[in-house]
This record gives sequence, C-alpha cells and structure tokens, in this order.
Amino acid sequence: MLKQTFKTLALAAILAGTAISATAADYKIRATANSNENDEDYDGLVVFKNYVEAASNGAIEVELFIGTQLCSNGAECLQGVADGTVDVYISTSGGASGIFPYVQVLDLPYLMADDRIAEHVLSGDFTRKMRAMALEDSGDAIRLMTIGNTGGWRNFANTKRRVAEPKDMEGLKIRTVVADLPQELVKSLGASPTPIPWPELFTSFQTGVVEGSKNGITDIMGMKFPDAGLQYVTLDGHAYMGALWWMSNKTFMDMPEDMRAVVVDGFYALQQATFASPKRKSIAAYEEFVAGGGDLYVPTPEQKAAFAAAATPVYDWFKSNVGRGEEVFNALTEAVDAANADVNAARAADVN
Repeated sequence: MLKQTFKTLALAAILAGTAISATAADYKIRATANSNENDEDYDGLVVFKNYVEAASNGAIEVELFIGTQLCSNGAECLQGVADGTVDVYISTSGGASGIFPYVQVLDLPYLMADDRIAEHVLSGDFTRKMRAMALEDSGDAIRLMTIGNTGGWRNFANTKRRVAEPKDMEGLKIRTVVADLPQELVKSLGASPTPIPWPELFTSFQTGVVEGSKNGITDIMGMKFPDAGLQYVTLDGHAYMGALWWMSNKTFMDMPEDMRAVVVDGFYALQQATFASPKRKSIAAYEEFVAGGGDLYVPTPEQKAAFAAAATPVYDWFKSNVGRGEEVFNALTEAVDAANADVNAARAADVN
C-alpha cells in the first residue's frame, strides 16, 4: 500500500511537471553570469530559477546563460541590460564602476566587520538607496535587484613573507584591477599597485612581475596560485566581495505586481544562497592551502586596527574623487552603524 502511494505521488509529480512545461510561459527572463558552474553566482542563479518558476506556477521561465554567450564583460552586459537584450546580469563593483562609479563603495576597506554585519547591511535600505541611484543615473533602464556575495572576503596574499601589520606591506608589488580605488588602498599601505589582467596573474606570480594580490581564498585555490609561489595569506578581511545583481527595469516593470513580487522573492532566495555558498566552499579551500604548506595568518585585533587606520585616507579620496561618492559613503557608514547596533543588541540578548 505504501509502495503504491509513492508510485502515485511520483506519477502526479511527473504529470504536474509535464503540464507546466507544456504550457508556454507568459514571461521569460534571460539571466547571465560571466563565470562557470563552480561559482557562487551559478549557485544563486539555480536557486533563483527554481524559485521563480515554481512560485509563478510556470508563468515565468528563467533561461540561464553561464559564461560569455550573451555578453563578455561588465560594460557590454550592462549595456545589454539597458537595451533589454539581457534581463539579469551579475557584476562585481569593479565590473559596474564604469557606468556607476559609486558602487566602488563596496570596495572601501575595513568598514564591515564580519559576515553578519555585511549581510545585515546589504539586506536593508542601503541596497534600496543604491537601486534608486542606479535607476536615476540610467534613465530608469537598469535596476539593482539585490547585493549578494561572490567569493567571501578579500585578503592580502603574497609570495614573499608573512604580513602581520601595515609595515610588512612596504615595497610589495600587489596586483590590482585597472581602477583607482584599489590602487589607492595599496598605496596607502606602502605597497606598489600593479594592474594585471586576471588571466595573466598566475604567470605574473611566477616571474615576479607581481608579488601579491587581494583575493578571496576560493579564487586563490581555484586558480592554483600557490603553485605559482603564493604562499602567504593574511586574513585581514579588508573588503566583502559584493555581487551586484542587475535587471532590466523594463522587463521587471512590464510584469504585473504579483509576478514582480515573485521575482523580488526569487532574488531574496538568490541572495541567501550566495551569502552561504562562499562560507562552505572556503572551508575546503583554506584546508587545502595549509595542507600544501601555505602560511595562513590571523591578525590580532590591534594589528587589524592598524591596517584600518593606515587605510583611512582612502575614504577621503573616495568622497572627493568619485561621482556621488560622499552621498553613497554616508549611506553605507550609516547603514553599518545601524547594523552594528542591531547585531550587538541581538547578540547581547542571546548570550544572556
């Protein structure tokens, strides 16, 4: 009897799936990520697709394009979002900074203390503020849906020595992207910023063109940088690796309100998935790094405070040199202060 019940339920599930797939969707969302299926971005998109298609009862179909099938870089993909040829795209802050320079606020160092604070900030009104700014600056074409994570936290890593405090950074050639803010950060700590394209970084470590970088551990291990000599990682956690999820505002607003609500909830599920994925993946990555002879250093609170103090000139540079920089900096720091108060109050209530 029980076996027959399982057979009946299984058949019902198959028939339900067939009915949904046989009915043409009323709305289609073409979503792309310039990454691969091992990436947190892909994890988020799978959760988004599953949620939206199920919650809309098949009225919305989500097509995933992983890699460069639809577009190949931030500028091209965001133009596609503006034109409507791409419905959903995920970028880093660097990838979107050419169009929205103030999103680099996410790269400012040592503002958010840990995952709990960062997730609180990015789940609240700060993201809505950035959404309003992006809509205004794009003529209501590009909508910021949510901010998740792509790779955990950026830490300093190098081929030469353990870095325990800012003076240990002096003279190191640190790879950065071709953007002013990360270069200003590296200079503030006494090192030499060296812009190098990502595909060339492994060889650049081998040849000594650069001696360090600022990456998350999953990127370091995924690219096998220890094989190129990268043997020192300092867990200073200077920047949360924010992932900005953009959507064509026209595609979104052309849906009825109930379908827009499904999409919004889908992005919430996606955000939670990308918050969680790097935490899990980093465990094995750190273990692999140490097992291979890597030096993993955790700064003391005093040493981390010294890093933060050395980097403070970058805040003034950002506010003075980035369009709408002061506006978005104030929004972020206010959100961080509120998150610290909320989290500390919750923590105190839970430990007493």
